[in-house]
Amino acid sequence: MKKNRRSLLRLSRTASRSRRAGVRGTLLGLLAVSGLCGGGYYWAMNRPGSNLESSSEPMFHQVAEGPFDHIVLEQGEIESSSNNEVKCEVKGRGGSGTPILSVIPEGTLVKKGEVLCQLDSSALDQEAKNQRIVVSSAESAVISAEAAVNKAVIARQEYLEGTFLTERKAIVSEIAVAQQSLRKAELSLESAERLAAKGTLKPLQIEAEQFSVENAKSNLESALGRLKVLDELTKAKMLVQFDADIETTRAKLESDKNTLGEEKNKLQEIQAQTKACTIIAPADGQVVYANKSSGRGGSDFIVEAGALVREQQTIFLLPDPTRMQVKAKINESRISLIREGMPVKIRVNASEYELLGRVIKVNKYAEPGNWWGSNVKEYATFIQIVEPPETIRTGMTAEVRIFVEQIDKALQIPVHAVYETKRHHFVLVRDGEKWNTREIKIGATNDKFVTVKEGIQPNDNVVLDPRNHLDKMDIPEIQEEDDRSKLVAMSNAPLPKSTAPESGPQGAGGAGAAGGARGGAGGGAGGMSPDAIVGMIMQRMDTNTDGSLSQEEVASDDRMKSSFGDYDANKDGKVDRSELAAGFKKRMAAMGAGGPGGPGGGGSGRGPGAPSN
Repeated sequence: MKKNRRSLLRLSRTASRSRRAGVRGTLLGLLAVSGLCGGGYYWAMNRPGSNLESSSEPMFHQVAEGPFDHIVLEQGEIESSSNNEVKCEVKGRGGSGTPILSVIPEGTLVKKGEVLCQLDSSALDQEAKNQRIVVSSAESAVISAEAAVNKAVIARQEYLEGTFLTERKAIVSEIAVAQQSLRKAELSLESAERLAAKGTLKPLQIEAEQFSVENAKSNLESALGRLKVLDELTKAKMLVQFDADIETTRAKLESDKNTLGEEKNKLQEIQAQTKACTIIAPADGQVVYANKSSGRGGSDFIVEAGALVREQQTIFLLPDPTRMQVKAKINESRISLIREGMPVKIRVNASEYELLGRVIKVNKYAEPGNWWGSNVKEYATFIQIVEPPETIRTGMTAEVRIFVEQIDKALQIPVHAVYETKRHHFVLVRDGEKWNTREIKIGATNDKFVTVKEGIQPNDNVVLDPRNHLDKMDIPEIQEEDDRSKLVAMSNAPLPKSTAPESGPQGAGGAGAAGGARGGAGGGAGGMSPDAIVGMIMQRMDTNTDGSLSQEEVASDDRMKSSFGDYDANKDGKVDRSELAAGFKKRMAAMGAGGPGGPGGGGSGRGPGAPSN
């Protein structure tokens, strides 16, 4: 055994040394190849007549007129505009959900009535057993209550038709006997009085006869009184008691019946809940899990065996494959360009052909952002796919090209050919042996080209990379003071009587040549944003640098002084930066500063490849 262990140790050491030697050999080989490549590149760069030296020569583009498409390019996700939501109908017990026992695989094509998911019904089965016992007890109570009601009704009938009549007949019989006794006593008294008149009877005998008459009268009156009490009082008292007993038993019966009904309903509800644990497809479609992810990268809910499902929580989506759409999130700088009905070309990443579509809805509220994301807002835009093919599926990624504007004939150049500085745009034109620097006015742009309104002509040769040839450009000195005076004048314009809508997220002060064709708040006043203008005003007037303007600080400016009350929204005697920005945006909107204007207003600020100083 010891010899075998020593052999294994020697083999392991030999193998490790071999691996280290192999790694060292590989690293040395890579270093040698890198050295050869670097030496070859150095030789190619420095050998006489090398073609790489020609890379410093300008590249040209001949200006031409042609059709131009102003597009907004975004990524989106395919979904169905008609989704049958399959929800959990099982109520939660104890504040928790119902576990999933089994679930159909996602993507399965199902028919109406097929089983999609089976939830755990063991707790409901036990609850149903207990409830059946409760229902049986309630049924027994109802039977007893019904018997009590019948007994009370029979007791009343028994009194009226039996006990009462018997007692009344006995009293009537007593009355008859008392009347007969009274008659006999009266006849006997009359006979005694006649005999006493003849002197045959003594006075004591007459008194005895008179006492018999009075006794007979008393017995008769007693019997008549008992008959009256029986008819008028005792009967009424007994009927009240019997009626009360009947109503009491009937109320008890009604209560027991209601209890039985509630217990039966509860049992039926439990049975329905047990049946709802088997989730079936309400219509034909393709199964899509309704997974929900939180904003922190985790998952709130994933459809799988063992997951807890809450009441009314969506578990599946059965999209209609004939009504497909793309949901794309548009950046706030370009959302103002999008309108319903705009044509769209859609390229699905999983296919090689383009689909046609149109914008059907643009959300007015921004999408919720993630906690790690930036402050840039995005707005959901829904694009209907015209005649969707069967090959596309929900959840596929698609590229959408929204056609904002289509111009049949426009003078256009690549965005890389534009040099921008201080909100002015220039191009470098080759005119024979001369280099001309021309200022241009640009219009609509897309991700590749920009249209030119003034400054160049067709067939002009413009340099594609002017930033690399600044030595050939003659850029005039641009005075920003004129723009500042215009901004200050605009800021002091009176507020309109009615509150004008603030300019939307169209223009953030477009400086890029590839921005949108329509300007927002940055469309006027040299293309600056309201925040930039407010910053200039605060820098000029906020002498104590406390972040707000007082009446003393604006006293030297008559126009600002006269508008101070309009800017002071909260009437605290000071105008802070936010109040000044809000008031200034209203003025710009009222004066038309948010209309079509500076390049890039409505774009993303600086287009791809747009040069800047």
